[in-house]
Amino acid sequence: MNKPGFQPSLKGRALRLLSQREHSRAELERKLAPHEEVPGELAKALDELQARDFINDGRAVDSLVNRRSAKLGSTRIKQELAAKGLSGEAVTEAMAGLKETEWHRATEVWRKKFGHPPQDPQDRAKQMRFLLTRGFNADVVRRVVQGSDLDE
Repeated sequence: MNKPGFQPSLKGRALRLLSQREHSRAELERKLAPHEEVPGELAKALDELQARDFINDGRAVDSLVNRRSAKLGSTRIKQELAAKGLSGEAVTEAMAGLKETEWHRATEVWRKKFGHPPQDPQDRAKQMRFLLTRGFNADVVRRVVQGSDLDE
């Protein structure tokens, strides 16, 4: 597709990445830094894209939360947001919303994977480990696996 010797500009590369999904500014800086030939060129390109609202960290937070919340707990989602260089008010609001739905989301993940109460202590440990590794709160995991609130 590209002509031999043709290298897309930093802005072009950023737009290509943004067309696939929302990216935070920090994430774009990390991905595009190896392609920067002139110091300051990357910052200038990202400033321009941010001024035109192509880069919006709030949208990046919402996008990640919407994509991942059906399968992951709030702890794991918070780690992923931090890894993408996202923090601040939008993350705090998203975390508050996720904590309110944590039990329901954990129950759905548990039902899809197991759908039945544990038969023995090893099965119980396996089910709890599964939910814990997906970032659900330990108290919520305990309640879901014990089945005490399955009809809430």
